[in-house]
Amino acid sequence: MASILVVDDEKSMRELLEILLKKAGHEVETEADAARALDRLGAGSFDLVVTDLRLGRGSGLEVLKAAKANSPKTEVVVVTAFATTENAIQAMKLGAYDYVQKPFKVDELQLVVDKALEHRALLAENRVLRHRMGDRGPRVPEILGSSAAINEVRQLVEKVAPTRTTVLLTGASGTGKEVVARTIHEKGNRREQPFVAINCGAIPEGLIESELFGHEKGSFTGAVEAKLGLFEVAEAGTLFLDEVGDLPVPVQVKLLRALQERKIRRVGGSADIAIAARILAATNRDLAEDVKAGRFREDLYYRLNVIQVRLPALRERREDLPLFLDHYVERFAAELGRAKPGLDPETLRFLLAYDYPGNVRELANVVERAVTLCDGDTVLPAVLPPAVRGAALGRVSHETELPGEGLDLQSHLDAVERSILEEALKRTNGVKTEAARLLSLTFRSLRYRLAKYGIGGE
Repeated sequence: MASILVVDDEKSMRELLEILLKKAGHEVETEADAARALDRLGAGSFDLVVTDLRLGRGSGLEVLKAAKANSPKTEVVVVTAFATTENAIQAMKLGAYDYVQKPFKVDELQLVVDKALEHRALLAENRVLRHRMGDRGPRVPEILGSSAAINEVRQLVEKVAPTRTTVLLTGASGTGKEVVARTIHEKGNRREQPFVAINCGAIPEGLIESELFGHEKGSFTGAVEAKLGLFEVAEAGTLFLDEVGDLPVPVQVKLLRALQERKIRRVGGSADIAIAARILAATNRDLAEDVKAGRFREDLYYRLNVIQVRLPALRERREDLPLFLDHYVERFAAELGRAKPGLDPETLRFLLAYDYPGNVRELANVVERAVTLCDGDTVLPAVLPPAVRGAALGRVSHETELPGEGLDLQSHLDAVERSILEEALKRTNGVKTEAARLLSLTFRSLRYRLAKYGIGGE
């Protein structure tokens, strides 16, 4: 339901419009001349104004100007018996959504009114989304580290940020691809425009097309109103397509068209919509292999892979570990409202020895857990996850002799075995038959060991 002001000097026309619009469920007020309409607009705002262009006293253009000055969100539809190209253009320049020429068909007027109100709703949704996008953390994300590998990434970011070139970010999960994407956005000339991110693998296949390209009202079951797609929400900013390799092939076709023609079409729509957003994409998959296997379109791959920025795994930049550990200890302590704790030497040894297969994301989780469970002003080894302690113990068994103070042999062996089992599952992407082969175990023996340590969901 919308609030609508009708302005027309013909009583019969006012009454007709009032009946039609009330029948559609709207709240309607009417005025016969521009002066009274201006007073009404000064007293409050309307969702929509429907005004005749020629009024007995005053002009519909005055009403149009006043409506937009009072509330830019108000849509205006001009109704006139004297439509010409000149006055139609003038009305549109002043902000009218559309005009209808008398005599008009009821369905024609109703369609224009519905479209005007739909346009208003879409703009409101856009403003809300932009506000939400602007509330996410610091303006300029920080790429941590001083290793040669990350310095190479940082230098490449500086070069591509000022351009509009499409960039493909590659690397394992948790290496910081979204942080780099946000840095590219903030260091470029689009920083005042929205940064919109979507995880393509997290949206159900039946909804991803609507999320990206939007849909028209009634285009499918449940589409009770029109919706902006993220290409439109991003405006002239940046659209970040995370896990782009997970897009269904039919959506890949539409994405290719968007990149080639800089136009999209909403689901159920017939009009092309120009887009201005810069596209950044990321994947933890080998898209070249996916192309060979027929899972990813070759032409889209080359469109996305104009410039590739590879994010190194954390094990490839171990010299950056102390900086990350210090950063996250300080961050999570601040979030908990407590003083920054120190790291016990043994704790630090464990943390530096671990390989972090989940990369920076896993490191952050490990530190958050440790800081949260820490009772005093020092993080002790007991609050570390078993996998972290086990990995370090495994390194001790190969790299040092028996410690002078001795050790608990069974706990040590259990930790080593658990760590090796987890690494085998990681390397085989959770395929247990392959993990058994990798460890020269029978499948039954592997299953027993996994159950013993509570690994793998069995």
